[in-house]
Amino acid sequence: MFLQIHTLTSHHASLLNRDDAGLAKRIPFGDKTRLRISSQCLKRHWRGNLQETVPLPSGLRTRHFFEREIYDRLVKKESVNADLAMQLTVKLISLLLQKSDKPKDEKPKKPKKASEDQLELELSDDKAEETLETSGLLVKQPILFGKPEADFLVALLKECADQGEDAEKELQAKLKTDKANFKAMLRQAGFGSLYAGLEGALFGRFVTSDILARSDAAVHVAHAFTVHGLDTEVDFFTVVDDLNLDEETGAAHAGDMELGAGLFYGYVAVDIPLLVSNLTGCEAKDWKQQDFADTRTVLAGLIEAIATVSPGAKLGSTAPYAYSDFVLLEAGTKQPRGLSNAYLQALPTHGDLMQSSVNALGNYLNEVDGMYGKTAQHRYASTIKQWTEDTAPRKPLAEAVQSILDGLFGA
Repeated sequence: MFLQIHTLTSHHASLLNRDDAGLAKRIPFGDKTRLRISSQCLKRHWRGNLQETVPLPSGLRTRHFFEREIYDRLVKKESVNADLAMQLTVKLISLLLQKSDKPKDEKPKKPKKASEDQLELELSDDKAEETLETSGLLVKQPILFGKPEADFLVALLKECADQGEDAEKELQAKLKTDKANFKAMLRQAGFGSLYAGLEGALFGRFVTSDILARSDAAVHVAHAFTVHGLDTEVDFFTVVDDLNLDEETGAAHAGDMELGAGLFYGYVAVDIPLLVSNLTGCEAKDWKQQDFADTRTVLAGLIEAIATVSPGAKLGSTAPYAYSDFVLLEAGTKQPRGLSNAYLQALPTHGDLMQSSVNALGNYLNEVDGMYGKTAQHRYASTIKQWTEDTAPRKPLAEAVQSILDGLFGA
């Protein structure tokens, strides 16, 4: 079972997502190059919103997990002796990284490039960023840890610290385990199944540790792109010195940035059995037997975030905030498919571009259904524009969300 979310969102002059040169991201598609917003950028902003709106344990994407979440909490909140806290935290790192399992004569492997959600757990060799007190605790790359994991590990190290001289041996014995047993330990200790936090349940986590469990992404996010061709402008700006004397002319600073305006098509697909599995700890095949209350809350929050949360750099000078003018929700058992090819030929920008975009998406959807048969069991649209209800019933967004969730899980 899959949920698919399609959006059309118009952004005024802004710089939504920059590349390493500070220019607006772009991508060739069909007959034109388009403005683009990366999936990483979109997910980052949605995560921040979901942390505030969904009452479930969150995650921490950080390089400083062992330093600032484990060691600091042991010393400042659990009153563990600093030397013992350091000893246990270093031992914890060695157990999670399994450093001792590597043969001494093993040749170092070439570093692999990894995506945001596929970062290996390694210690940093950047000593400049470490303090004397936390030397050896900095992780090489930011990685996602769940708050339940953090709470469990702090409690575990505190329990071991209470053993005094045998603290390290106690930790070694407790963590001589594997991924499945570690998850069972978390549940038995009362920390639930969201070991990697809500972010891990939604967007996944990849780790190479023999103990920490990976989490496959249940939410698949496409890069958003404009339905029309790229058209940007370089904005030249100056800063006037307020204390200039009358005879002092010219600017105190001059700069420029690339701005673009556009109507973006966005697409998200959600693997419902996998999401339920990630949220509850069940096997994906048993998803229908679970309590769906949390899953409904998470999906409602996710759809709301997708439709209303805007990414954007240069917030103070562009106010890049916009809601989607069109949202199409689909649910069904068939393989998901985006509707981006509705814009393979870039739309002309004259006239009512939003209405033209809505029409193009509806026409393409009908053509796909005509070729393959109906490709979704449930559909609902929410839009301020004209829409053919034969394609999908039109409702206010809140009602459309509840209707699609009822289609997924039952009323």
